[in-house]
Amino acid sequence: MRPHDTAVTDTVDGGVIRRTPTGWRVDGGEEVPDLVSAMVLADLLSRESGIRVPRAQAPGRAPEGASEAERLRHTIAQLEHALYSRVVVEQAIGVLAERHTMEPREAFERLRSSARSRGRKVAELARDVVESSTSPLTALPDELDASPGPR
Repeated sequence: MRPHDTAVTDTVDGGVIRRTPTGWRVDGGEEVPDLVSAMVLADLLSRESGIRVPRAQAPGRAPEGASEAERLRHTIAQLEHALYSRVVVEQAIGVLAERHTMEPREAFERLRSSARSRGRKVAELARDVVESSTSPLTALPDELDASPGPR
């Protein structure tokens, strides 16, 4: 690794996303301009390869009395989790927008409204929406499901 590169291990697929002088590169492949695009690409590549590693729960607060290095590692884990959640929500917005032929903003509002009415986190429901794009057995709330009629 060159001194100006930064490596980020994506815990979804075990692949490596590297910072380059002009963007980000996933597993030595094509360069993309931003980290969110790189994480989306890493996620897509992992799905194509069939490798699925379960995502860990969101990290809580750093323990009392933790050293500065431990607190920083914990903060990095929190930020990586938040970024991954954002990527999944954006993917779900794309799925819903395409599925229901609507604007992305409307798709997000529908996703958020559905999550609130069921007492679920938007990111959790978003994972179900993304999963439903490849698995027809994933049940979605009626307002998010494109299938006609009852399930």
